[in-house]
Formats: sequence, C-alpha cells, structure tokens
Amino acid sequence: MFKADRAPDFKTVMIASGLVLTLAMGVRHGLGFWLQPMSQAHGWTRETFSLAIAMQNLMWGVFGPFAGMAADRFGTARVIIGGAFLYMGGLLWMALVDQPTLFVLGSGVLIGAGLACTAFGAISGIVGRSAPAEKRSWAFGVSSAAGSFGQFVMMPVEQQLISVAGWQYAFYWLAALVILVMVPMAFKLREPPLVVATGPQQSIWEATKEAFSYRPFQFLIAGYFVCGFQVVFIGAHLPSYLQDKGIANPNVAVMALALIGLFNIFGSYYAGKLGGILPKRYLLGSIYFGRTIAISLFLLAPLSSWSVYIFAAAMGLLWLSTVPLTNGIVASIFGLKYLSMLSGFVFLSHQVGSFLGVWLGGYLFTKQGSYDTVWMIAIGLGVFATLINLPVKETAIRRPLAA
Repeated sequence: MFKADRAPDFKTVMIASGLVLTLAMGVRHGLGFWLQPMSQAHGWTRETFSLAIAMQNLMWGVFGPFAGMAADRFGTARVIIGGAFLYMGGLLWMALVDQPTLFVLGSGVLIGAGLACTAFGAISGIVGRSAPAEKRSWAFGVSSAAGSFGQFVMMPVEQQLISVAGWQYAFYWLAALVILVMVPMAFKLREPPLVVATGPQQSIWEATKEAFSYRPFQFLIAGYFVCGFQVVFIGAHLPSYLQDKGIANPNVAVMALALIGLFNIFGSYYAGKLGGILPKRYLLGSIYFGRTIAISLFLLAPLSSWSVYIFAAAMGLLWLSTVPLTNGIVASIFGLKYLSMLSGFVFLSHQVGSFLGVWLGGYLFTKQGSYDTVWMIAIGLGVFATLINLPVKETAIRRPLAA
C-alpha cells in the first residue's frame, strides 16, 4: 500500500474526493443528452449510442476491481490522475469518431476505465481509511452526495453546452474541465499512514476468494446488479421516453434529471447517516422497494410535467443512497485493507446491470417501438433486490487464527 509522508486531513480528503466525484458522476449522468443529436447527425439508430453507453458502464465495472487494487496498493491520487487522462481521451473520442464499431469500443474502454479510476470504487478506500470509525458510514454518504451534486449541477450545464456550442464542441469543453479539476484535486489526496498489523496477512487472492465464497457478499452483488439496471436505464433513456410520449420540451427532461441529482444529495447523505444507526440491510431493502413503488406509480399515473418531476424527486431520494450502505457493509464485514478492491468487485455487478439496462432500452425500443418491456423488467428486479438484501449479515467475518 502507498505510504503517506504524513497523516492526511480528513476534511481535505472529503473536499478533494468530493470534487472529483462531482465531476466524474456529473459528466457521466448527462451523456443521455447526446443520444438524439448524435444519432441524427451520424444516421444511427438509438441502439448504437445506447450500446456505447452500455459498453462504458460495463468497462467501468470490469476495470473497477483493478483500479481498486491499484488505489489500495499505490495510492488513490495516482489512480485518479491516470483516470482523468483516460476520461478526457474518451470524451474526445466521442466527439471525433463516427464509425459505429470504433465509437462503441473506444468510448467504452476509455470512459469506462476513466470512471473506474475517478468514481466510487477507487475513492471509497481512501474515504474509509481516512474517516474515524464512528463517522465512516456518514463519510460514505457525503461522498455519494457529492456524486449526486454533480448530477444536479452538470445536467443543465451539459444541455446548455450542447445548445450553445453544439454536441461536438460540448465534448471538448467537458474534456478540458475534467483535467483542470481532477488533477489538482488528486494531489491533495494523501493516504493515511500504513498500520502494520501483526500475525498472518491476507493476499489479494485470499481476500478475493474469501469474499466470493461468503454468502452475504453474494447477496450484495446480486442486489447491486438491480441498482445498476434501474438507474442507468432511467438516466440514459428518460429524455427520449418523455419525447416519445409527447413531452417535447427538452427542459422537462433536464429538470427531471437535475431533480434526481438534487434529491439524491439528501438521499445519499441521510442513507449514510442512518446507516450508522440502523441495520444497513433493512435500509437497502427499503430503497429497492421504494423504487419499485415509484416506477409503478409513474407508469400508472397520467403523464405530465408535474408527474415527471414528482417521479424524479422520489427516484432521486433512492438513486445513489445504495452506495454508502453497500460500501459500509463491505467495510464492516471485511475491514479496510482491500476495501477499494472489494467495492470494485461489487460495483462490477452494478455495471453489468447498467450495461443490460441501457442496452436493452435501446434494443427493445428498436424492436418494439416502446420502452414498456424494460419498465416491467425494472419493476420485477426491484422486488427481487428488496428480498435479496434482507438476509445480509453486517458483522465482521470470523477468520480462523493461525496456529
């Protein structure tokens, strides 16, 4: 593990990591605004752009455990700097490449790897190691709220950039912003001093094997798959869904995604705060059940701008509130040494769900002309996730002592 010269300031870690998360998640959540203008400019179906976003999410998950390993071993700052340049490269790739296969693969690998190095998986380790034990769940909540704040702030910024500068130049501006913000913040992320423990030490392989053979970890992985499916499908396809249903004013979709980000700030913060008081597994089950109810009522109610705003606010409260609770459970069970890596493995499941959610949205719309089937899948998965999180144990795993 990277060893710091001196102990980090907890407040500095929270501010710097929060700004990185704000930008990483804010830019990512707004990519759905490019779906229609890019598809029209290149003569693509919605499936092509949807597949690119799906590939980004899948690669984000695939690279997540390795970014976590690197952060645990060499320090989060170095991983974020590398991730910022990958993220910038991915945005430039999306602006310049018009061949569908190259567009999907290149943007998928570059932005996926960039997000793996700058978002929750890589950053969770330094947040968990820097926070006092009694504030750890709260700190995870604040980090999630920072990502939510990015969504709230960046949605109107990205939509305005597209309107004023055009979709291609909007990518150039975002690429510059990523570098100018993330790299300076990375230099402020000093790891806490390495605590040398006595007795036998786990290797990366041993920690990975232990986690995947532990039933509560398997349940967390299954539940997080559902989280990814729901939020990325909604985030990527809601603007197009509203236009298809007759809400042609693009500001309604912008306001809806911004409201998700705004209410997610409160949802993530209080989920982390409550996670230090109440059983996290029950909170997770309640979040997935709440999503199921919110989606069902949204589809049953007459569609209007106000019904969209109410749905967005409700989903916002439940959006990333799963993140502090899931990371908190992983830290409680397995400890902090390999937290970034293990969080990366859990997040891989989230991103497999994200891939299927955004890709199925585009694929089934192309085949059926509507999103109805994907909405039904999202509801069914919400019921499954509600039930699968309830038996998760949160206590530290008991390891046999060496003879």
